[in-house]
Amino acid sequence: MALDELERVGVERMTDGEVRDFLASQGMGVLGLPAEGAPYLLPMSFGYDGDRTLYFSYLVGETSRKTDLTERASTATFLVYTASSPFVWQSVRLTGRLERVPDDAVDEVADALGNAWRPAVFEEAELERGFRVYRLPIDEQVGVKHTGLPPGIGGEKM
Repeated sequence: MALDELERVGVERMTDGEVRDFLASQGMGVLGLPAEGAPYLLPMSFGYDGDRTLYFSYLVGETSRKTDLTERASTATFLVYTASSPFVWQSVRLTGRLERVPDDAVDEVADALGNAWRPAVFEEAELERGFRVYRLPIDEQVGVKHTGLPPGIGGEKM
């Protein structure tokens, strides 16, 4: 169903300000990288600079499919969503090209990584292994939300 059709049942496009506020309040999403056969999808914590850039910390080992695909990708997609009920949810889809943050510049983006949700085990793993930071400058964003019952339910006439 196209977004135009969904708007008739109460789905709304998010404004740029709503997208910014939503991204600033979240810390987890799904990264989609192009791969042969099907996209490679990963749950990822992220940081946000409050404007047009997301940041990701990658744990790296000797080999990493995620790192290899990131380095080859001309475009990546990132999805952030919440769904507290079937009638209250928000979703933002972002696209851009991932870029590695140079090791000597990682401290400069530490504040943006501050809201990233991370499992405790990853914190421990970073001490034992290395990590890299990538940024996703946002080229395109689409945010949609639904914040109540659709028209026609609960006594409201369509």
